[in-house]
Amino acid sequence: MIDQKFGSRRCRDTRKPPASQCLEVAFYQCQECGGLSIITGEAAKKDIELLCCQQKANHLIPLDLDSCKKEMEFNYKITGGYNDNAVEVFWNRFGPFDPPEWVYLKTFTGGYLKYVDKNKRPPLVFSLADTDAFAYCDESPCLECVFRCKRGFVLYAFFRQIGLIAVALDKMTAQWQSDAKK
Repeated sequence: MIDQKFGSRRCRDTRKPPASQCLEVAFYQCQECGGLSIITGEAAKKDIELLCCQQKANHLIPLDLDSCKKEMEFNYKITGGYNDNAVEVFWNRFGPFDPPEWVYLKTFTGGYLKYVDKNKRPPLVFSLADTDAFAYCDESPCLECVFRCKRGFVLYAFFRQIGLIAVALDKMTAQWQSDAKK
């Protein structure tokens, strides 16, 4: 029998958590100071009035990635298998665009926010743990199979020139078409 080593971040759940477990999320940014506010729950489903610097904060409405394909590429890769799950985020700009100012990964249990330095080059890595690290297999990188372990996760990235984009982590590729083994 093969001796399996369980990493400290490994999920020991036997079933994938429901995607609906995590609350909805909305983003607001102050036009004066640039402050970011993240609203979750029922309030995220409504356009609320949030004040910052004595004025109404701008509600950032996510764009579909297809609407900005001419300006940039934005993609992700799931790595790590059972023990060291991570989501790697990649971007490539076409023209004088800055990298994203920040990226938020909505997961099963909450979310991760990372601010991006203007000199940062991809990838931006979100390490996952516990329930967020649920995986059906130990392939690294992910084969993007029919199980789609991270279905329900959403990447949000804010680009100053483009705005907020949203990308669902639901890619699926037939295993024989995947270049994961190369």
